[in-house]
Amino acid sequence: MSLTRVVLSSGRSIELTELRMSSTYGGMLEGYPCAPVNDMKINALIRGAQRAYPTTRVHLIPPQRDYPGQDGGAFGPVEVLPAVGCVGAFCSSPVDQSHDPALYRSRLTLVWFQPAPTPPSGHEADAGLLGLAWEELAQDDEL
Repeated sequence: MSLTRVVLSSGRSIELTELRMSSTYGGMLEGYPCAPVNDMKINALIRGAQRAYPTTRVHLIPPQRDYPGQDGGAFGPVEVLPAVGCVGAFCSSPVDQSHDPALYRSRLTLVWFQPAPTPPSGHEADAGLLGLAWEELAQDDEL
């Protein structure tokens, strides 16, 4: 059973089967959001997704990085990512048309950031998620 379905701009429907969300800057006790900190946060989400889904390809949807114009410090200007980091396991019909849809599913684990803690649904999702090239990134697995 899927949590929700997302319709990509290509028209392909993908199912979200598991979703993990976390506060991008939750637990940050000192310092400030900047490129080095954000890169560490992104890489940590990717590594966590790879550990959680070792048999599925993991793909990062590059996040929007905002620069509010505040002075930074030794690590450069203030750079802010969206408030919620997401890791989602998605599946769909097979990518390879020769695979029997009753026996195969395509799978892909996605890492992305979004402004609010709401699951993507239908045509309502991050533009990077909706524009995803599923056929190039997902892999078919036999059930």
